[in-house]
Amino acid sequence: MRKKVLTTMLSMTLAIGAIAGCTLAASAEEEVTLKVFSNLPDRKNGQGLVEQMIIDEYMEANPNVTIEVEALDEEAYKTKFKAYAMDGMPDVVSIWGQPAFLDEVLDAGVLAELNEEDYADYKFIEGSLEGFKKDGNLYGLPRNTDVAVIYYNQKMFEDNGWSVPETYDDLLALAGTIREAGMIPMAMDGGDGWPMAVYLSDLVEKINGSTNEIFADAIANADFTADALKEACELMVESAEAGLFQDGYDSQDYGTAMNLFTNGQAAMFYMGSWEASMALNEDIPEEIRTNIRVFTMPVVENGAGSANDIAAWNGGGYAVSASSEVKEEAIKFLNYMYQPDKLSKYGWENGVGMSAQDQSEYMTGDETELQKQIVEIVNNATSVSGTPINDCGPSAFKASIESAIQSMTNGTSTVDEFLSVIAEACK
Repeated sequence: MRKKVLTTMLSMTLAIGAIAGCTLAASAEEEVTLKVFSNLPDRKNGQGLVEQMIIDEYMEANPNVTIEVEALDEEAYKTKFKAYAMDGMPDVVSIWGQPAFLDEVLDAGVLAELNEEDYADYKFIEGSLEGFKKDGNLYGLPRNTDVAVIYYNQKMFEDNGWSVPETYDDLLALAGTIREAGMIPMAMDGGDGWPMAVYLSDLVEKINGSTNEIFADAIANADFTADALKEACELMVESAEAGLFQDGYDSQDYGTAMNLFTNGQAAMFYMGSWEASMALNEDIPEEIRTNIRVFTMPVVENGAGSANDIAAWNGGGYAVSASSEVKEEAIKFLNYMYQPDKLSKYGWENGVGMSAQDQSEYMTGDETELQKQIVEIVNNATSVSGTPINDCGPSAFKASIESAIQSMTNGTSTVDEFLSVIAEACK
């Protein structure tokens, strides 16, 4: 009898265990929906393609997870980000590791803290995480090492006998020559404001030899009268007057400027290294995409900056919402994205500029000439500028400089008025 009771109890225990096991399995496969908010609307090329590849892979590896993507271009993204910050943030979001964007976001407490130790083996470049921290705690991960460059059409240059300019005076002289040939010298996204602020920072780097201290002092003291700042502004005005940029540049956006270059209407295009994937974009005519090359801002006469003092910084990245109802899964996905053989590797293979992680093991020698040039620029750099001027201060300063810079360059306001307006925004 006792043996029968024990056998019955054992059977019941096994049955309960089996039920518990099924319950745990069901729990492990619980359906999860992750919402990703991205500033990469083009999902077929460049960084948007890489991001989507990883999302698709993650869903395949985790069948219980559905990832919904909302992607807007940068300016629309930042506007909606502010609304989300008030009403509830999507689970994984694009961010920028610069004070103008991140300081207020962190003060609002909308991003989840990450465990920095989790990324010890993720091969992040030294110092690249610093812009994503507050009080020593990590709240996001950088995606890019961004370099400000001037893309140019090599075949167009060769066919017309034009040389890559070594000095800024050479660049302005070349602009006149290109104009006389009936073409646009340089396509510029002047409508958004921030590319022109980057251009201003690039000039300050060449004039002063560095930017960090001069920008920090100007913003802290609400005083933009430093000689290097004024000279850079005057050079920008001179550039616009010389016809370096396309007609109407001050009201034309990113897509318009890029199209002028990729359609062969403009000989040059000022933008960041993240657009190196143009060389692999089959939507661009082959004769153009295979002839896209790059150079950095030419040196300025009597300037302290050399050809190898470049404008570069750690740009956009990703973070997790502090209020996410699926925060554990969101962090798991974020960590999956940043495994060295994901975001960094796929980015390199698809010609997307430079990662914030070491990519050296993925270099095969079969890279595009554009990729090789950008690697050479970074490897030869004697100094890098750090955060561009527009992102060094509070959001009010950012809005002010990106709005006022068009008026300065098109002659609607003077250099002194521009410097006074942006100083006022720092008070």
